[in-house]
Amino acid sequence: MADTLTDTPGHDEIRALLDAVRAEGRTALTAPEGKLIADAYGIATPGEALAHDVDEAVAYADRFDGPVVLKIVSPDILHKTDAGGVLVGLKTAKEVRGGFHTIISNAKQYAPDARIEGIQVQQMLPPGQEVIVGAVTDPTFGKVVAFGLGGVLVEVLKDVTFRLAPVTGDEAFSMLDSIDAAEILRGVRGAPAVDRWALAEQIRRVSQLVTDFPEIAEVDLNPVIATPEGALAADIRVILADGAPVERQKFSREEILTAMTRLMKPSAVAVIGASNEEGKIGNSVMRNLVDGGFAGDIFPVNPKSDDILGLKAYRSVTDIPGDVDVAVFAIPAKFVPAALEEVGRKGIPNAVLIPSGFAETGDQPLQDKVVAIAREYGVRVLGPNIYGYYSTWQDLCATFCTPYDVKGGVALTSQSGGIGMAILGFARTTKTGVSAIVGLGNKSDVDEDDLLTYFGEDDNTTCIAMHLEDLKDGRAFVEAAREVVKKKPIVVLKAGRTSAGARAAGSHTGALAGDDKVYDDILRQAGVIRAPGLKDMLEYARALPVLPTPQGDNVVIITGAGGSGVLLSDACVDNGLTLMEIPPDLDAAFMRYIPPFGAAGNPIDITGGEPPSTYEATIRLGLEDPRVHALILGYWHTIVTPPMVFAELAARVVAEARAKGIHKPVVASLAGDTEVEAACAYLFERGVVAYPYTTEQPVAALGAKYRWARAAGLLP
Repeated sequence: MADTLTDTPGHDEIRALLDAVRAEGRTALTAPEGKLIADAYGIATPGEALAHDVDEAVAYADRFDGPVVLKIVSPDILHKTDAGGVLVGLKTAKEVRGGFHTIISNAKQYAPDARIEGIQVQQMLPPGQEVIVGAVTDPTFGKVVAFGLGGVLVEVLKDVTFRLAPVTGDEAFSMLDSIDAAEILRGVRGAPAVDRWALAEQIRRVSQLVTDFPEIAEVDLNPVIATPEGALAADIRVILADGAPVERQKFSREEILTAMTRLMKPSAVAVIGASNEEGKIGNSVMRNLVDGGFAGDIFPVNPKSDDILGLKAYRSVTDIPGDVDVAVFAIPAKFVPAALEEVGRKGIPNAVLIPSGFAETGDQPLQDKVVAIAREYGVRVLGPNIYGYYSTWQDLCATFCTPYDVKGGVALTSQSGGIGMAILGFARTTKTGVSAIVGLGNKSDVDEDDLLTYFGEDDNTTCIAMHLEDLKDGRAFVEAAREVVKKKPIVVLKAGRTSAGARAAGSHTGALAGDDKVYDDILRQAGVIRAPGLKDMLEYARALPVLPTPQGDNVVIITGAGGSGVLLSDACVDNGLTLMEIPPDLDAAFMRYIPPFGAAGNPIDITGGEPPSTYEATIRLGLEDPRVHALILGYWHTIVTPPMVFAELAARVVAEARAKGIHKPVVASLAGDTEVEAACAYLFERGVVAYPYTTEQPVAALGAKYRWARAAGLLP
């Protein structure tokens, strides 16, 4: 680190400095104040000093080797360049003296009433690669650290990546490789590589700074000059938050599991607003519970009825004998607070609020009132504004929508009723077994991290897929996801990818922190698989439990059509998969089954006119060679090998391999007439993820499985 002309303060001194800035009514620190903080955290900056007059400026400049930079220091001038307050490359005492007077004059013309504390004299940095290191306070995820290309093009190129702060050394290093221009840092066209350790340290130290001092809203090191010898921040900008963030109510892991277990595995359910009148939500919920075969107690609540669907009705939940685990609300929004009071007095731990008419229609006060009542009595609230929920292994259909009872391992959640029904229709059409389908609606209380925590421990759930429009507490979600991903995959469809733009911010880093980019990087940091669209989310959820976990990176394509082989290869690149370099002995082994006009290598093109035996032999060879870790099959419809013949032989060869203890992921792309649809369904049911009319979808599913395996620590 370069020489400094200031004493390094400790934690208490930084706290006193920030308090003093606030006391003055300021949110932006001056450059010398930023320098004090940088020194305390070991954030490398060039040598500099604050000159109060021209003679001090000349004296300080003389103490540095080489040219210097002069910068105006004023709490009232934040954009120094706009004010003509920056001069660079000053070499002689005469130039420094003249520069001092020029900057003062420019500043007075720019802002006549500005307070001027002096001129910062800074050692000029050597040429190098300009990057930006910074941190912002994201409304969803809290403190987030950023890294990308810096300098004047930072907001044009927007080649930047984000992580939750604080980051470890390894996470900081991963950021260097996560920008599009990562290769520049490694050295291109004869240029030397930058000091990656020094650059990663700048990132790590900034992330620690904003973690230690939550009142710091933004930090901007721009540019940081990275060279083979180090990384120095030419400028540090620190901005304080206007006020303290609102604290969200927190629940312990044990509290979440207890409440969610009673929600998803209830012994008794009350329906508030149950009705005998067809067409009413209260009637639909009751019919789904009764007709769905729920084995627990069902208590209809309606003060105007004696019995509903043959069950005794109660005037109030307080009249119900014994314990109740869940109260499902099917009454108008305005009656919910009073009924929730009764639920609280009864000691019911969960309320499922189906009605709309709350924050989604602008009535935030009514929703706030409901939340306050729930907190007073310790009731967890699902919704409001939802279609209800399904817990299939309990034969529980607490919804006014159509029933669904195909039990399986996929848990699905959605923030939208329409998306929830799309999930239901997809599951029915594809015969996808589900463990649960849960509507979240306005997420006044229960949200994704509560359900993640539960599904992570649920023995009936093997894969979790979530549609979300936002996250109330991004850090809680990431914390839950990191634990769950170790055991089972999480797929997320995040709506709102094309936000109107970055939020208004006081720094380059803040302007770069558009919602979707932060979501994208941090979901990846958490090990979550992000789906680009609704169909992708549903297909990932369907496919991931079917595919065995790969044991290595070597992917081999076996295809009956050269054209599909090229497309499948492109899809592998798009999904980060590694096409195996076939060793000579394996190449020769494949060639024994391929006609002379076919092609070994990778893809392995067996040609379209080959009989079933060629498909069978090559698939078996790929499965049994331990150097091959995953297979992609490309089928082309011919009379020689019809679709169902291909499907039956492929399924049989895979089953035989698994009987021998060989468990490799196998996906297939089938091109042909409509018969390929039935062939794909046949394969899917037997553990081969197969799709008709597409080369992209099966490879995307395999890529998703690989991404989860890496996130779970099952692959390097």
